[in-house]
Amino acid sequence: MSRVLLATRSLHKVREIRRILATVFAGDVLTLDDVGIPPSADEDAIEAFDTFRDNAIAKATWFLERSGLPTLADDSGITVSALNGAPGVRSRRFSARPGLDGAALDDANNTAILDLLRDVPTGRRDARYTCVVAFRLPRSDRELDFIGTASGTIADAPRGGGGFGYDPLFLLPRIGATFAEVPPDIKHAWSHRGRAFRALAASGSLTLLSSLR
Repeated sequence: MSRVLLATRSLHKVREIRRILATVFAGDVLTLDDVGIPPSADEDAIEAFDTFRDNAIAKATWFLERSGLPTLADDSGITVSALNGAPGVRSRRFSARPGLDGAALDDANNTAILDLLRDVPTGRRDARYTCVVAFRLPRSDRELDFIGTASGTIADAPRGGGGFGYDPLFLLPRIGATFAEVPPDIKHAWSHRGRAFRALAASGSLTLLSSLR
């Protein structure tokens, strides 16, 4: 059975990416815990770049070196035009509130965006989700990366109880709902992450794993 390591500590991402890949990849999608790579303070310095692509490649490379396994990593975030493209690659840390994680961190980040957009009218609240997936193989210098985007607007208040991150605020006009209001399969059909991982699958890159068994 082909195996690939998913380089993330986010349980939300693990669940989401496994569900996306389930329709296009028959192998095992392993987590960092599965392969025995414990959390390290050094990981905080990996995402030091100004682009999603560079951060995704840095993560994939870092964990490939420690696991020896084919490794997938994604970097993603939201950009808001009225905020001059912020939060961007700082999406996870946008609230600048240390010590928060999980739902508490998501709530703080969403509140920070809403506070900054308080006086911005609906017609000027456009936003874009971006995801870049990097794929690194053992004994190879190739840096494969795939991008997916989703365009929408920022809602006036959080809506829905699903998803994670900025999903309760990200309103997709074409479906009239936020990503947090729709079932996972509907979200993945439209989402930046779904599009990026489908681009990976369409490229045939995952078929390279069969030669590494």
